[in-house]
Amino acid sequence: MTVAFLLTSLLVVATPGTGTIYTLAAGLGRGPRAGLLAAVGCTLGVVPHLAAAVTGLAALLHSSAMAFQVLKYGGVAYLLYLAWMTLRDRDGFTIDTAAPAPSPARVIAVAVLSNLLNPKLTMFFLAFLPQFVRPGAPDQLTRMLFLGAVFMLLTLVVLAAYGMLAGAVRDRVLARPAVTRWLRRGFAGSFVGLGLLLARAEA
Repeated sequence: MTVAFLLTSLLVVATPGTGTIYTLAAGLGRGPRAGLLAAVGCTLGVVPHLAAAVTGLAALLHSSAMAFQVLKYGGVAYLLYLAWMTLRDRDGFTIDTAAPAPSPARVIAVAVLSNLLNPKLTMFFLAFLPQFVRPGAPDQLTRMLFLGAVFMLLTLVVLAAYGMLAGAVRDRVLARPAVTRWLRRGFAGSFVGLGLLLARAEA
């Protein structure tokens, strides 16, 4: 493992994306615990992409236009669904201790889907991991799995920090109705924007 790998992975993880936005929304809307659960879910959502890269499915997606398009538009549809649900979920952006919180399983499931339906992660692993694995080395599989685990650990740490920080300032932010309206619209708009960017992605 090199410094270049760590720095590049950290940059990719820290850059705002689907997982980051959902984790921030969960932290602000439901508190630090929900933000942490969302971070766990987003991290678990990386596993299928890593497995695809290691087993060669990523190469299939890269070469098969149909497979890529199906996964891509599934991701676009889900991002638009998240945008719609964010606009409708007014309770998630209010402070009401009596309101029932979503179950941990639901928060994690939505987070997993947020990253699962993102073919750009598979493309990332396909193009990125091989650069740090010596061609023909007998331990290629082990090294790819190790680097993937490091990437997932960075994902968990960074997103957990985002989610818990958002949860920590929740009361101050959500006590202002105008701020909560703009936050809801901002998160919804971000999901729409990410969906449009994903729709333009090419295999």
